[in-house]
Amino acid sequence: MSNEQVSNDAIVPNAKRLLWAGFMAILAAGVGFALRGGIFGAWASEYGFTATQLGAIGGAGFSGFCFGIIIGGVLVDKFGYGKLVALALLGHVVSAFVTFMASTPQNAYGFLFWGMFIFAYANGTLEAVANPLVATIFPKNRTHFLNILHASWPLGMVVGAIASYVLGTVMHLGWKGQLAFYLVPTAAYALMFLGQSFPKSEAAAKGSSFAEMFKDVGILGALVACSLIVVFLGGTLPLFGISGDTAQTIGYVVGGILVISVGILTKFSFGSLLLFVLFVTHALVGAVELGTDGWIEAITGNLFTAEQGKILFIWTSAIMFGLRFCANFIETKLGFSPVGLLLTSATLAVVGLRLASGMDSFVIALLALGVYALGKTFFWPTMLAVIGDRFPRSGAVAMSIMGGIGMLSAGLLGGPGLGYAKDRFTSESLKTTSAAVYEANKAAAPSKFLFLSPVTAVDGSKLEAAKKAGDKGTADQKAIVAANQAGDRATLKADSFIPLAMAAIYLGLLLYFKSIGGYRALKLEEQKA
Repeated sequence: MSNEQVSNDAIVPNAKRLLWAGFMAILAAGVGFALRGGIFGAWASEYGFTATQLGAIGGAGFSGFCFGIIIGGVLVDKFGYGKLVALALLGHVVSAFVTFMASTPQNAYGFLFWGMFIFAYANGTLEAVANPLVATIFPKNRTHFLNILHASWPLGMVVGAIASYVLGTVMHLGWKGQLAFYLVPTAAYALMFLGQSFPKSEAAAKGSSFAEMFKDVGILGALVACSLIVVFLGGTLPLFGISGDTAQTIGYVVGGILVISVGILTKFSFGSLLLFVLFVTHALVGAVELGTDGWIEAITGNLFTAEQGKILFIWTSAIMFGLRFCANFIETKLGFSPVGLLLTSATLAVVGLRLASGMDSFVIALLALGVYALGKTFFWPTMLAVIGDRFPRSGAVAMSIMGGIGMLSAGLLGGPGLGYAKDRFTSESLKTTSAAVYEANKAAAPSKFLFLSPVTAVDGSKLEAAKKAGDKGTADQKAIVAANQAGDRATLKADSFIPLAMAAIYLGLLLYFKSIGGYRALKLEEQKA
């Protein structure tokens, strides 16, 4: 991207520096995400975690993001971008210390959970800065530049996956040594943001009040975000010794207070129905994109080899990285509106996941996951662009709340939900093929997910031991591995129903915009009118 292109599209002279500083900040999050995904096996082996427990720890790496981006989005125009960047930097450093305190099966779950939560909070705070900042400085082409900004996420995953291989497989460092690598890009973004001046959002610059920015969110939007917060508190408070029923009650009380607070702030505005639909859809985006990404290396490594799983992870991430620089071409040269692009993406994601559920060779896996990567590439940044285009009055608020909903959904629904599916489908397969082997190798405690019936999974340590034994394993271990592979395939097939639902919603939105004369970006004055 040339300096001339930046100067033609930007409204501030340091736009390029701010764009690439935001790029590096999200890259640091991607590096940490990939490193964490690569050490799930080490955690299962060392601490005996089930897939559901691993999914919950991975989920904390998303749920904390929700609080970071929503709180940051609400405060960013009041306190300024620089202070939030400093807060995020502190969070990234603290998260490393907390995570590295995990040492025994008794304390590991708590330290890993909260270490991931703090890490995610820092990531969310950074995105609360980067998304509205890029949307503000490039108002003429938000889809293009937000996709460039978020190209850093898959690049970070590529860098993290390669670092995991070099540090773990080649240099034989433990999981703590591997995970510490994310502090390198963390230091880089801190230096890139240092000393920069920042513009205000269009809404803040034109004097929109805090209440006005929340009007489009309203009670409907608050209900989406607060429903996920209720689920989060219901699952997290028991870690502090609070009973499940009490935790659920506290969750409903807190969620209710927040919804009422938004109602009072906005004089009980119901909010935009379109924004409500976008919020719900983005919850599905978080579950399918980030939830699947959190498990895909483990799944493909199980179906093939660990090395091939890493290659496939890098392959899909590299496709996403390259394609996110092509959003402008797709929109302007091929004639796709942002909603048309989202509909096409959801359709491709369905096809890719269905193909992946039946992949039985490495070549087929490259094809299937390549199609899936084509589909998921444009979801997140294009959804943010739609918010920026249609709701300029909401400033950073609606964009940050939507990002928080996506991440919280990934942490509460996507990661744990796919972990639960793996546990359920694996145990069901092993019960069918060898009930005696299942009884001898089942976990001590059942896996639970939302309102679904509990399932007793295969013990994580025994599953990892069976996978490591490979062809030299006993007949029982081979039966466990075969059942786990069947469970992974069934999980990918079930996962495909999420983008199918998204495709139906995007089709409805496409028809809606056609009925009102087509999709276009609104000015602040137009939205107020």
